[in-house]
Formats: sequence, C-alpha cells, structure tokens
Amino acid sequence: MRYWAFLAGKLISATALPYGLFFALNRFWPPPEQFAYVYLPRFGHDLGYTLGVGAWALLSCGLLYAAILDQRYRCRTCLRRLRMPIETGSWSRMLQFGRPEIEYICTYGHGRLNVAEVQISGSENPEWTPHQNDIWTELAQAGKDERPK
Repeated sequence: MRYWAFLAGKLISATALPYGLFFALNRFWPPPEQFAYVYLPRFGHDLGYTLGVGAWALLSCGLLYAAILDQRYRCRTCLRRLRMPIETGSWSRMLQFGRPEIEYICTYGHGRLNVAEVQISGSENPEWTPHQNDIWTELAQAGKDERPK
C-alpha cells in the first residue's frame, strides 16, 4: 500500500508543478492585441506563447515519465532505490541460463526485480520477487550449514 501511495504522491507533485507553471504563463504573459474588434487567442497566433506552451507540455510529459520510471526501480517494501544491477542469462546458452535479464536487488534484502534485457515480443513487465527471509541472513547461514562433522 505504501508503494502505491508513494506513486500517487509523486504523480500529484508531478502534475502540480506544471499546473502552477501554466497558471504563471497565462497570468504574466501580456494580453493579446485587438485585431478588427476581436481578441485572437494567444495559442497559435503568438509565436512566443505557443513555444512556451510547447515547452510546458514537454516538461509536463517529462516529469510524469520520470516519476513513473523512478517508481519502477524502487523496492516494493521500503521504497528505497534498487541497487546492484547484475546481468544474468545468455543468448548463446539460453537453455542453461535463460534469456538475458538485468537483476536489481534491495540492499536491505526485501526482494529483487528482474527486467528483461531485450524485449522481443513487445513490452514485458518486470518481475518482482520478494524474499521470505532476510537475504543477508540466508547468505550468512549458507556457509554455516556446510561445516564438516
């Protein structure tokens, strides 16, 4: 639930900033001049205003894309950025190791995210695999179980 609330907060902030910029653009841009007793709309008739709206639209789309992309590479439990990208798999040994993927892990051991390196058959969703126990205690106990008796 925290994961989705954090995404909603980022999306709200990513839309509030462009809204404020658009309001400022409309508020502080000089009004259009009267032409034949008609006030023409600024968009499409005023080059500076049209370029400003175009830059605003690009900034708005960029902020939304950055918010969603940042959320994709966050831990689903603690919301920290996923680290340590490791390339797994091989095209030449696909039957042994599987398709090439990039695996990101949470440094606190909550899980890992497998992202396909090449998406051949269209857009593939990354696969989040939560760890049942802490990954670091599992790794530390792996060497302790193999003691000679």
